Amino acid sequence: MSMSDSPEPAADVIEADRLQAELDETRPPHAGPVSQIAAALTALAVGVAGAIGSYALGLGRLTQPGPGLWPFVISVVIVVLSAVLVVTGRKLEDTERFSKASLLTAVGLVTLVLLAVLLPLIGFEIPSLLLVFVWLRWLGRESWRSSIVISIATVAAFYVLFVLLLQIPLPRLI
Repeated sequence: MSMSDSPEPAADVIEADRLQAELDETRPPHAGPVSQIAAALTALAVGVAGAIGSYALGLGRLTQPGPGLWPFVISVVIVVLSAVLVVTGRKLEDTERFSKASLLTAVGLVTLVLLAVLLPLIGFEIPSLLLVFVWLRWLGRESWRSSIVISIATVAAFYVLFVLLLQIPLPRLI
């Protein structure tokens, strides 16, 4: 029996088809072309806002880049890619209707905004600890014990790396 006569590739194809069917079953339904365009326009607005904000920081020159140069470049890439999605988005089917999973994404976004608000007020330690804990415990469904241990270890590692070793002036309590 030659290798091409082996029944194993057929088993792999059957397993791949089964996994694809299972994925299709659990995937929320497609949200439609309007949602696709709305998502592209939202990304476009974020890219434009980022470009304006980074331009205000100063671009400098290529030989002496200013603080806004790389954020500006990334923002321009976001704008270009979003514009392409606005044009081609009606044909795509990768947006999903809002579901329970959408709420988890919203929780993640809200916790990032809270981190940004609390960081200059009380330092990075407590907001970062809470962010990692919430993400592990409620978004990642980790156990209480591992959520607590990993959160403390993560913030301690960031403290050592950024504050002690790299001496980056982060707002902090300690």
